[in-house]
Amino acid sequence: MTTAVLVVLVVLVVALVAAFLLRRHFLLSGLGAVTMWLRAPGAPRWAVGVAWYSGNDLLWYRALSLSVRPNRRLCRSKFHVDARRRPTATDLSLPHETVILTCQTGLGPQELAMDASTVTGFLSWIESAPPVDR
Repeated sequence: MTTAVLVVLVVLVVALVAAFLLRRHFLLSGLGAVTMWLRAPGAPRWAVGVAWYSGNDLLWYRALSLSVRPNRRLCRSKFHVDARRRPTATDLSLPHETVILTCQTGLGPQELAMDASTVTGFLSWIESAPPVDR
Protein backbone atom coordinates (compact mmCIF):
# COMPACT_ATOMS: atom_id res chain seq x y z
CA MET A 1 0.00 0.00 0.00
CA THR A 2 2.78 2.43 0.89
CA THR A 3 4.58 1.81 -2.39
CA ALA A 4 1.43 2.50 -4.41
CA VAL A 5 0.89 5.82 -2.60
CA LEU A 6 4.52 6.78 -3.20
CA VAL A 7 4.23 5.95 -6.92
CA VAL A 8 1.04 8.02 -7.21
CA LEU A 9 2.72 10.97 -5.49
CA VAL A 10 5.75 10.76 -7.79
CA VAL A 11 3.49 10.63 -10.87
CA LEU A 12 1.53 13.65 -9.62
CA VAL A 13 4.71 15.65 -9.00
CA VAL A 14 6.07 14.77 -12.45
CA ALA A 15 2.75 15.73 -14.05
CA LEU A 16 2.72 19.04 -12.18
CA VAL A 17 6.27 19.88 -13.27
CA ALA A 18 5.48 18.90 -16.86
CA ALA A 19 2.35 21.10 -16.88
CA PHE A 20 4.33 24.04 -15.48
CA LEU A 21 7.09 23.65 -18.11
CA LEU A 22 4.59 23.26 -20.98
CA ARG A 23 2.71 26.39 -19.90
CA ARG A 24 5.95 28.39 -19.68
CA HIS A 25 7.06 27.15 -23.12
CA PHE A 26 3.68 28.05 -24.62
CA LEU A 27 3.73 31.55 -23.11
CA LEU A 28 7.28 32.36 -24.22
CA SER A 29 6.92 30.91 -27.71
CA GLY A 30 4.18 33.31 -28.84
CA LEU A 31 4.84 36.28 -31.09
CA GLY A 32 4.94 39.46 -29.01
CA ALA A 33 5.71 37.66 -25.75
CA VAL A 34 8.20 39.41 -23.45
CA THR A 35 9.41 38.87 -19.90
CA MET A 36 8.08 41.63 -17.68
CA TRP A 37 8.08 42.34 -13.95
CA LEU A 38 5.08 44.09 -12.41
CA ARG A 39 4.24 45.69 -9.06
CA ALA A 40 1.95 48.31 -7.64
CA PRO A 41 3.90 51.38 -6.44
CA GLY A 42 4.91 50.98 -2.83
CA ALA A 43 4.46 47.22 -2.90
CA PRO A 44 7.47 45.39 -1.52
CA ARG A 45 7.86 42.69 -4.17
CA TRP A 46 8.15 42.45 -7.92
CA ALA A 47 6.27 39.64 -9.68
CA VAL A 48 7.90 38.17 -12.76
CA GLY A 49 5.74 37.14 -15.67
CA VAL A 50 5.23 36.98 -19.39
CA ALA A 51 3.39 39.77 -21.19
CA TRP A 52 1.66 39.39 -24.55
CA TYR A 53 0.57 42.21 -26.82
CA SER A 54 -2.98 41.27 -27.79
CA GLY A 55 -4.65 43.93 -29.90
CA ASN A 56 -5.50 46.76 -27.52
CA ASP A 57 -4.58 44.84 -24.37
CA LEU A 58 -1.38 43.81 -22.68
CA LEU A 59 -2.01 40.41 -21.14
CA TRP A 60 0.30 39.63 -18.21
CA TYR A 61 0.71 36.06 -16.96
CA ARG A 62 2.48 35.32 -13.67
CA ALA A 63 5.51 33.13 -14.37
CA LEU A 64 5.12 30.92 -11.31
CA SER A 65 1.57 29.80 -11.88
CA LEU A 66 -0.37 27.09 -13.68
CA SER A 67 -3.26 29.36 -14.63
CA VAL A 68 -4.00 29.75 -18.34
CA ARG A 69 -5.78 33.06 -17.76
CA PRO A 70 -3.88 36.35 -17.59
CA ASN A 71 -3.39 37.77 -14.09
CA ARG A 72 -3.60 41.34 -15.44
CA ARG A 73 -5.20 42.84 -18.53
CA LEU A 74 -3.99 46.39 -19.21
CA CYS A 75 -5.77 48.38 -21.91
CA ARG A 76 -3.36 50.52 -23.94
CA SER A 77 -5.89 53.30 -24.51
CA LYS A 78 -5.93 53.83 -20.72
CA PHE A 79 -2.15 53.62 -20.42
CA HIS A 80 0.15 56.56 -19.73
CA VAL A 81 3.87 56.33 -18.89
CA ASP A 82 4.80 58.92 -16.24
CA ALA A 83 8.47 58.16 -15.61
CA ARG A 84 11.38 55.92 -16.50
CA ARG A 85 14.22 54.89 -14.18
CA ARG A 86 16.89 52.28 -13.49
CA PRO A 87 16.63 49.79 -10.60
CA THR A 88 17.78 51.07 -7.22
CA ALA A 89 18.80 49.29 -4.02
CA THR A 90 15.13 48.69 -3.22
CA ASP A 91 14.71 46.75 -6.48
CA LEU A 92 17.12 43.92 -5.62
CA SER A 93 15.14 41.20 -7.38
CA LEU A 94 15.46 42.89 -10.79
CA PRO A 95 18.39 42.39 -13.16
CA HIS A 96 20.64 45.45 -13.30
CA GLU A 97 20.00 46.15 -17.01
CA THR A 98 16.22 46.50 -16.67
CA VAL A 99 14.26 49.71 -17.08
CA ILE A 100 11.38 50.54 -14.73
CA LEU A 101 8.39 52.44 -16.09
CA THR A 102 5.97 54.15 -13.70
CA CYS A 103 2.58 54.12 -15.40
CA GLN A 104 -1.04 55.11 -14.94
CA THR A 105 -3.42 52.41 -16.13
CA GLY A 106 -7.11 51.65 -16.03
CA LEU A 107 -6.32 49.58 -12.92
CA GLY A 108 -4.50 52.46 -11.21
CA PRO A 109 -0.79 53.17 -10.90
CA GLN A 110 1.58 50.34 -11.83
CA GLU A 111 5.31 49.86 -12.17
CA LEU A 112 6.53 47.71 -15.04
CA ALA A 113 10.11 46.53 -15.41
CA MET A 114 11.53 45.08 -18.59
CA ASP A 115 14.76 44.62 -20.46
CA ALA A 116 16.09 47.82 -22.04
CA SER A 117 15.70 46.30 -25.53
CA THR A 118 11.99 45.69 -24.86
CA VAL A 119 11.16 49.25 -23.77
CA THR A 120 11.27 50.73 -27.29
CA GLY A 121 8.78 48.19 -28.64
CA PHE A 122 6.55 48.61 -25.63
CA LEU A 123 6.44 52.41 -25.94
CA SER A 124 5.78 52.14 -29.68
CA TRP A 125 2.87 49.80 -28.97
CA ILE A 126 1.38 52.31 -26.50
CA GLU A 127 1.82 55.27 -28.86
CA SER A 128 0.23 53.43 -31.77
CA ALA A 129 -3.08 53.08 -29.95
CA PRO A 130 -6.09 54.26 -31.94
CA PRO A 131 -7.56 57.61 -30.87
CA VAL A 132 -9.94 57.47 -27.94
CA ASP A 133 -13.40 59.02 -28.36
CA ARG A 134 -14.19 61.24 -25.39
